[in-house]
Amino acid sequence: MIVCIAEKPSVAREIANVLGAKNQKNGYLEGNGYQVTWTFGHLCELKEPHEYTPMWKSWSLGQLPMIPPRFGIKLKQDKGVEKQFRIIEELMQKADEIINCGDAGQEGELIQRWVMQKAGAKCPVKRLWVNSLTEEAIREGFQTLKDQSAYQGLYEAGLMRAIGDWLLGMNATRLYTQKFAAGKHQVLSVGRVQTPTLALVVARQREIDNFVPRQSWVLSTMYRDTKFNAIVRDEEAEAEDAANVAAAAEKGKKQKPKGIIYKPLEYATEAEGNAILDTIKDKPFTVLSIEKKKGTEAPPRLYDLTGLQVDCNKKLGLSAEQTLSIIQSLYEKKVTTYPRVDTTFLPDDVYPKCPQTMNGLYQTKFAGVAPYADLIRPLGGGKPLRKSKKVFDNSKVTDHHAIIPTGIIPQGLTELEQKVFDLVARAFIAAFYDDCKFETTTVLGKVSPDPSQDEENDILFRTTGKVIIEEGWRVVFKKKTEAKEEDNEQGLLPVFEKSESGPHIPSLSEKWTTPPKPYTDATLLRAMETAGKTVEDEELRDALKENGIGRPSTRAAIIETLIRRNYIRRERSSLHPTQTGFELIDLIHEELLKSAELTGRWEKKLRQIERHEYEARTFLDELKKMVSDIVLAVLRGQ
Repeated sequence: MIVCIAEKPSVAREIANVLGAKNQKNGYLEGNGYQVTWTFGHLCELKEPHEYTPMWKSWSLGQLPMIPPRFGIKLKQDKGVEKQFRIIEELMQKADEIINCGDAGQEGELIQRWVMQKAGAKCPVKRLWVNSLTEEAIREGFQTLKDQSAYQGLYEAGLMRAIGDWLLGMNATRLYTQKFAAGKHQVLSVGRVQTPTLALVVARQREIDNFVPRQSWVLSTMYRDTKFNAIVRDEEAEAEDAANVAAAAEKGKKQKPKGIIYKPLEYATEAEGNAILDTIKDKPFTVLSIEKKKGTEAPPRLYDLTGLQVDCNKKLGLSAEQTLSIIQSLYEKKVTTYPRVDTTFLPDDVYPKCPQTMNGLYQTKFAGVAPYADLIRPLGGGKPLRKSKKVFDNSKVTDHHAIIPTGIIPQGLTELEQKVFDLVARAFIAAFYDDCKFETTTVLGKVSPDPSQDEENDILFRTTGKVIIEEGWRVVFKKKTEAKEEDNEQGLLPVFEKSESGPHIPSLSEKWTTPPKPYTDATLLRAMETAGKTVEDEELRDALKENGIGRPSTRAAIIETLIRRNYIRRERSSLHPTQTGFELIDLIHEELLKSAELTGRWEKKLRQIERHEYEARTFLDELKKMVSDIVLAVLRGQ
């Protein structure tokens, strides 16, 4: 008999249905030579400190660091868990073969491996790996089963993550609680990911609290009903650009210099600004140059989990945890692919299946309306779908691809599920549209306070207008109420000619610098993804993902854990540290415990373990040394 074990009952039922195991038994389904059973997520966990030695039962500084010679697992103390495990154990003891059908990721691998270890499974084990729960995907998965050994790196990475969290969490929590909160009936919870995340929120709040606004005065002028802003050459930026070009040349790379770089012209006082304004108000404005550049804008990336959580927070007001719950539900309803992913690309072998997916979206209806039919129709007509390297790239996909629709027509979705599905569906459709084409016009002008003097005294002005020539993918996200003409008229400039001149109306406006904004779920997720660095460029963000703190699947839970432990609070859409959160970060002097960048390096090593590029044993030795060093430093009062 072949025993299949899934991560939850609903997934087990889908698998059993495909395999023909339709006889309901106590805790499993049977038929056609298969027994399909399930866990409820984590049935097993690492042992508590006192289960290694009674000396670790009481919290004492003298017993730190707690480093077991060998880590062990135990069943969770829950009657339902124990009952289901006994069923699994009996099935596995008699099995001829086991198929691990756990969630296709690091955590899913660890969950099922621990259960098999605890059950004493001895027979051969195969691994099912699927990107969606459609019947087609499950059938394909069973035709391409691999031996469990092919996923050893994944298991070792998950195991090291669990052990690392245990070592740091157990030791640091007891260390700080006993050292700084003994007798206060308060636990100071410290964690490998949660503490650097809290440190990010605290640092941002301190920036806001300590921010001193700076006043300046900005000069602008109206010429031919068009606003021009005063500018000045940015010599610092030009020097930095030259240095970057030189550095690239040393590495054998060609980098085109940006040329003259301008920045807004600002005056420190109103009097200074008015003095300049008075010298130019009666002088003519002259157009120096008109530069037109045509450009293209590629469709937005497909969604990884973090990107979806960011957009759902911005557009739908959902927390990261709510988004994860909804996209997990859509996955289990078979209408979207596996959600806990950190890539925005698809492998080449998905491309032939995309027309079928489009057909499913074409037929999709919500409340009797087909929202995607008109968007998909232009992509049809017998021509092949556009295949872009920015979408299909095998080198950017490891275990899972970006989140996309499966082509199964959605039925019975809640209102929020429809909205989240809509984001995923439109991103998928847009990926096959042409780039948006636009033209940017930059007009440079000047006013000479004294024409008899050198040009160095001229006040330069600039305005920019952007006109969309071909909308391309933008039509996919356009609301029906928007008129097409409105887009084409945004930023439209009059026709200017070089050297033309005429009267203008200058003015001076007050400007204040503003503090940084508090983190939201969206911006904190991005900060966790890039180890605290503010990055807008998508390619650079991809490079930093290796060093991000936490995993896409765990970041939402980390935020909610910090809220539950009263270290941060959510006010409307903003996240703020509590007084307890401030105090905890102030107590921690060990940079490793609160540095997003340093913690990100550990995350990178875990990914390397997964790819067999780093030894799990080496990582564990480093963990033990790090924990020992931290304990010693705190006890010495450093």
